[in-house]
Amino acid sequence: MRHTISVLVENKFGVLARIAGLFSARGYNIASLAVSETMDPEISYMTIVVEAEDVKVLEQIKKQLNKLIDVITVTDFTKKEHIDREMILAKVNYSAKEKVKLEGLFDKYVGKIIKAKGDTAIIEAVGDQGQIKALLDQLDKFGVKELVRTGRLAIAE
Repeated sequence: MRHTISVLVENKFGVLARIAGLFSARGYNIASLAVSETMDPEISYMTIVVEAEDVKVLEQIKKQLNKLIDVITVTDFTKKEHIDREMILAKVNYSAKEKVKLEGLFDKYVGKIIKAKGDTAIIEAVGDQGQIKALLDQLDKFGVKELVRTGRLAIAE
């Protein structure tokens, strides 16, 4: 099961390495990680997605995170009402005759063509994990040349 955890931390050198170390020391791979400053440049917000079947181990990780001196708060969104989103940038094959079909995808998904040049279009899209997966399935029909994706972002409702 995937668990989404947010961690509010002091924006200091080495904090990310210490937090990542907690997960790797316990043999858990971080599936997604997004980090950025908050409105206060001295504080950063991390959204971490980790695959963990054992809830007891996840509880232990949260306790260990809370013990780190630079950690302000830890929130587990697993059983909490929240909104999450990911963003993708993708280069896809593009032709003038497919423009309407490609733009038509964005009636269903939140996205747009950022740039079209020659036989390539760069698109951006935002959605939850299911929406992004469904969009990528549709984009496969055009031919995805390159794909970059953010980690999951989450916020409590």
